[in-house]
Amino acid sequence: MTAGIFNAATSGERSARLREWLASEPAEALLNDVYRELASRDKGVAKILKEKLDEIKRAHGQEALASDWGQKAEQMLQAPRLNIADALAWQRDAAKAGAPLSREPLASLKLRLAEVVKGVEDLQHQVMVQREAAVLLAQRVEVLSTKPLSEAQSGHSGLQSDVVQWQTQALALTQNAVWPSVDLKYPSQLEVAGKQLQAVWDGFSAALDLAGLAQTDPAAALPSVPVWADEIRRLRGDTGKEAALVPEQAKTEKTDKPAKPKLDPAQRQALREAASAAVTPVLEAVEKEAAEGQGKASAEAAVALRAVLKVHGKHLDTVLDERVHLALTAAGELEGWQRWRADQIRQDLVAQAEALLGQDKTPTVGGRKMQDKLRQLRESWKQTDQGGLPNHALWKRFDAACNEAYKTVLLWLEQIKKESADHRAQRVALMEEVKAFTAAHADSEDWRGQLRALHQFADLWRNAGHLSEKSFAEMQSQWKALFKAAAARLEAAQKASIERRQALIQEARELGSAAALRVDAVKALQTRWQTEAQSVPLDRKTEQKLWEIFRAPLDEAFQRKGSERQHVSAPLNAHDRMVIDASQALEAANASGDATKIRAAMAALDAALRGQAAAVLAEKTSPAPEVRAELPASGAAPDQDAAPSDGEGSDMANASAPSADGQEVSGDTGAQSDAAASPVAKVQAPKRVVAVRGDDRPGQKKTEAPAPTGRRDARPGERSGRPGERMGERGQPRMGERDRSGRGDFEQRPDRGPRLGDAAFRAQREALERAEMSLRKLAAQAHGETLTRLMGAWQERQADALPSTQELGRAVNASTRQVWTQALSSPAKESASTALLRLEMAAEVPTPAEQLSARRALQLQLLTQRNQPGPAETWAQDVAQVLSGPHDEVSARRLQNALKGLLRA
Repeated sequence: MTAGIFNAATSGERSARLREWLASEPAEALLNDVYRELASRDKGVAKILKEKLDEIKRAHGQEALASDWGQKAEQMLQAPRLNIADALAWQRDAAKAGAPLSREPLASLKLRLAEVVKGVEDLQHQVMVQREAAVLLAQRVEVLSTKPLSEAQSGHSGLQSDVVQWQTQALALTQNAVWPSVDLKYPSQLEVAGKQLQAVWDGFSAALDLAGLAQTDPAAALPSVPVWADEIRRLRGDTGKEAALVPEQAKTEKTDKPAKPKLDPAQRQALREAASAAVTPVLEAVEKEAAEGQGKASAEAAVALRAVLKVHGKHLDTVLDERVHLALTAAGELEGWQRWRADQIRQDLVAQAEALLGQDKTPTVGGRKMQDKLRQLRESWKQTDQGGLPNHALWKRFDAACNEAYKTVLLWLEQIKKESADHRAQRVALMEEVKAFTAAHADSEDWRGQLRALHQFADLWRNAGHLSEKSFAEMQSQWKALFKAAAARLEAAQKASIERRQALIQEARELGSAAALRVDAVKALQTRWQTEAQSVPLDRKTEQKLWEIFRAPLDEAFQRKGSERQHVSAPLNAHDRMVIDASQALEAANASGDATKIRAAMAALDAALRGQAAAVLAEKTSPAPEVRAELPASGAAPDQDAAPSDGEGSDMANASAPSADGQEVSGDTGAQSDAAASPVAKVQAPKRVVAVRGDDRPGQKKTEAPAPTGRRDARPGERSGRPGERMGERGQPRMGERDRSGRGDFEQRPDRGPRLGDAAFRAQREALERAEMSLRKLAAQAHGETLTRLMGAWQERQADALPSTQELGRAVNASTRQVWTQALSSPAKESASTALLRLEMAAEVPTPAEQLSARRALQLQLLTQRNQPGPAETWAQDVAQVLSGPHDEVSARRLQNALKGLLRA
């Protein structure tokens, strides 16, 4: 029967024969028998058979799901009206249920549903296009009515063809096959657009015909279009007096309306017949539903009858009126008939119970669904019996159908029990395999192989199939004990490895805290760590955590060594020390949380960066003018304690001067050490370099540079110092000539202050970043408090509680705040929903779902308003309009969301 699988000598031969036997497509029952026999002999070969059985089970489940969801899709496609949401939800729900959407018949059904949905969406888009086209055609008609009569007559034919074409296209839309599935709002919109266009066109055509008649017949009346009427008067030669009589005559005709004539018997009879024709079909439907006992349908028909009576009720005769009242009374009595309703519910439950099995006694749903459905039906029957008198005949039918369907549940329970036994046997075999593994690896040192095998055992146990809760609890305790015994040696080795790694971590800390870092010892320690990590594996998170702890002191030691090297190589100068002090002051201001202090500290840091702080300090400590006058006027440097007279004197003080014995003596001796403690030298911004003669004679004024002979101060068109070169505006070379100074626009760059060291640069950058972040947080907090106060003032209607103009920000001026104050001072008016929509459009924030249609309508309305300010320009007036209305939570939340962005603009 099995092609000699059990007679094979090796596992490979058994696998080959099993595959050959599976190619012959044996029965499922035989496959289960062979699997149970092979599971105890060769688990590797049994795994192949298990995969085949699982594939067959999945195929059966997929077929049932495909049948169920295919029926649902067919019902939606055959329905007269397809809901787009239901069609989209079908594909989503089918995918969640695991239905094979990529295979037939679900693949073709999915394509058909997608085509129908696309057709409905395209049709809805075409309706919107037709609406806009109708508006444009009406505008063309209106514009043509303002043109001369000849131009209107010449354009009448083209416009008429466009109107006819629009009507043809609108009619084609309504005759589309998917037109009943379109959203209910689109047909009414298309109908309204067509009526409006037809009314405009009829009025235009009538006025044009009347104008043509008035051109040929002097006695004919003038058209109602003012432009054409004036043109015809000029052709007739009418005087201004006669022209002036026309509006007066029209006014008289408008005010003197004739009284409404009484209806004659013929008209009254016609109205009565029309009312009878409209009411009779609806009345017959109500009487039919009441006679059949359909409570829900009769209620809907009664509502439809009442709606018809609102229009034609006053024209009904006595007999028909009496029938209407009787039908409505019967429908009302039927709605309260509980016993009949209970029997209807029981009949529905009987039909559902009998539908659980098909005509050939095959179940329509699976075992689990069948069990849940039967439980639900019996519970519904109990609730129905509680609300009305019992019906024994229907109960016998219902109980017989449920018992017949429960046989399927019994078969399913047997199958589940059998599968549970198989799963239990598989788990027992797995526990035996774990016991054998523990005994075989009692002396093994291959920790990585043991860890890999334990992970595989855990995966096999996790995927070994479903068991009942009681059986699983019993076997789970046994499995944990066996697995713990198998992993005991590995856990002991891992614990010892962790202790050894802790010792390595302690050595790394000692090496990192040593005064002199030994690189060779660090390398040897890292090599020992790698050897330990490769020999005994740990959990990934634990191993990563230990590695980070191990490398932290070594990284700190290397970083400290680099910083010390940098500190030794680049000591702080006076300017860097000043920048670091200003950065520390800015950090202290950030900790205080005061925006004023933070901005002042930022300004001080900026001044320190540009060297202005030293200049200010030098001005404060510089001697008086009379003292400066006593300083020597020679070119030699003054004493070190005295400040130079100006920037160039400072440069001269730093220069080296010859001493009396001919040796050069540095002028800044000892100044470098004093500069860091108390900088007294005046630091000025670098001046523009100007080439001057090197005249260092005593008495020569250094502040007056000689008159430039080059291009900078030359007048336009004047020759420069170099032959053959002419100057342009402001002393610059003419277009096409090269600046021969070689400096380009370097002199135009802004002064950025002296260059900073690495420590000072990092300190000021981090301090500025933290300060900017603190200022942003404080600004956001102040903005939130301002909005809260504004909402509170609106709720209490107290204009005094409104925030000031400065608190509201630069987006609100004094006049705007005054308008808001007046809105709060006046009594509450009607709610301004349009103003809220305009505010949300201006702030570009989302609108609540229930207001989306109103927002779209307002956007379309704004598109038609030309030269009108948009919501972004009139949001202040819209806020005043909202504040003048009553306060409620929904409006307050919408206003607050809009003002969050508008007040920050």
